[in-house]
Amino acid sequence: MPMNANDIERLIKAGIPDAEVTIRDLAGDGDHYAATVIAESFRGKSRVQQHQLVYDALRTQMGGELHALALQTGVPEG
Repeated sequence: MPMNANDIERLIKAGIPDAEVTIRDLAGDGDHYAATVIAESFRGKSRVQQHQLVYDALRTQMGGELHALALQTGVPEG
């Protein structure tokens, strides 16, 4: 069963409370999404570490309900 964008956002925010999350459904099928996650808590972390935090927040959903996630992360500007 596909996962909806609100569930993805909720899981990410539960794992990274200061995150600003934008989710886009890339194929309209509920299986392929793009996420942009901006969080102050990412500051000082490598891009790989930032992505690991997001994937940790999504727990076992990756590869199951959530088939593919194109991920961009960063820290707030300013």
